[in-house]
Amino acid sequence: MHHIEVTINGVLRRAEVPPETTLLSALRDSWGLTGSKLGCDVGDCGACTVLVDGLSVNACLLLAVQADGREVVTIEGLSGFEYLHPLQAAFERLSSYQCGFCAPGMIISAKALLDENPAPTELEIREALAGNLCRCTGYTKVVDAITEVCRDHANAVGVEESA
Repeated sequence: MHHIEVTINGVLRRAEVPPETTLLSALRDSWGLTGSKLGCDVGDCGACTVLVDGLSVNACLLLAVQADGREVVTIEGLSGFEYLHPLQAAFERLSSYQCGFCAPGMIISAKALLDENPAPTELEIREALAGNLCRCTGYTKVVDAITEVCRDHANAVGVEESA
């Protein structure tokens, strides 16, 4: 067993895990954070995507011990009960998903993109989502939601600069 300490969504969490435990399993089983989904379990679908030290990673491929001492952000860390993150709100407003299984991974991947590039092109958005699969819907409404968030951010920055 390995003792690990991981800052998850701003909260230091501890667990004792066997060496083969993935970060995804620790998130779901040790800390009760079930927003990240177990899809393919081989890093192909993106349902388990989280941010580790600001980088988008497949939690099913990262061992929990590799996250020791690092900062992890899950879908649960983007919002609270009182509000939605702008990406979550746009995904909901535009009905960007049907069953929602892929949504946490898509939203986390989109956040990683926008943290790095707040004004991506449509091609850059599509490339950033290449590791996230959805079987229910096309990707058009997902791209539209991300584009809307970028446009709203640009408009807000423009208003702040002109004030």
